[in-house]
Amino acid sequence: MQHPRSYHISFILIGLALLCSWILNIGSGSVHIPFEETFSILFGGNPKVEAWSYIVWNYRLPKTFTAILVGGGLSLSGLLMQTLFRNPLAGPFVLGISSGASLGAALLLMGMTLFTGIASFSFLGDVSLALAASVGSFLVLSVVMIVAQKVKDTMALLIIGLMFGSITSAIVSVLAYFSSAESLQRFIFWSFGSVGNLTPHQIVLLTGIVFVGLLLSIVSLKPLNAFLLGEHYAQSLGVSLKKTRLVIIIATGILAGGITAFAGPIAFVGLAVPHLTRQIFDTMEHKVLIPAVFLYGAILMLLCDTLAQWPNSASVLPINAITSLVGAPVVIWLLVRKRKMLF
Repeated sequence: MQHPRSYHISFILIGLALLCSWILNIGSGSVHIPFEETFSILFGGNPKVEAWSYIVWNYRLPKTFTAILVGGGLSLSGLLMQTLFRNPLAGPFVLGISSGASLGAALLLMGMTLFTGIASFSFLGDVSLALAASVGSFLVLSVVMIVAQKVKDTMALLIIGLMFGSITSAIVSVLAYFSSAESLQRFIFWSFGSVGNLTPHQIVLLTGIVFVGLLLSIVSLKPLNAFLLGEHYAQSLGVSLKKTRLVIIIATGILAGGITAFAGPIAFVGLAVPHLTRQIFDTMEHKVLIPAVFLYGAILMLLCDTLAQWPNSASVLPINAITSLVGAPVVIWLLVRKRKMLF
């Protein structure tokens, strides 16, 4: 375990890594902009090409900010789930919240041919997809919260969440089978995930969502540490199991559901980053893990988004594919090192 003083050095290094990742991401894109010109634009200078200023301020800066929110929020929700279930392979979507968001998006994008009334949501424009996904995740979250009040066993709640995910995935598959090729293509593009298509209003909403999830996580610091030693130990310390589980579930639902609604389902970030953070910091203290996990998640998402963007090309790889390619080897490595895992 690291000495407490060394945490300060580690956080300084993480901050520098985040800054470097941010600069690298903002300097990459389909249009080549020299780094010196990018810095000049950020500090109010006049670029050689007027369009460069528009690209940096109206596209790249919002995209980097979204990537930080998405990566940090998903990683934090993964940490909450792994602590609650004391399961190293629990992720932010084990409660079926992501599947609920996918179901909401599928009903909007592919269900119009079966349920014409859903088409009325289309008048909301760009907000309609995020709204439909949010409603889907909220409905699943509500059902899980009701079940959590009746189920005492945390592992049973985990299994129930997985079953909800299977049910919603099955409904999405049925909708995909009956949908038109155009509707199916729109849904597939949404499922690829993206951090570059949000409007300023949507970014403000996403910022509020992540802030609320982060605040609930900070409030639950002591109960989270107690949960690591088992529910009976936590209860002996005066922790209310039902209340704490509900707060953690709500925080995870807000983070995972909100992010999925706006950025699409993004895999492996919430599963891999908490493990990487524990390996690097060698601690289970959530006062350290919560900020560290958030920062590492932001760095990983910025790097994945940079890799997804082919240099000087209009082609952009699906961010979900990049995070999976990065996250899957990490999970495999963790399974190989199972004896050294901190759970």
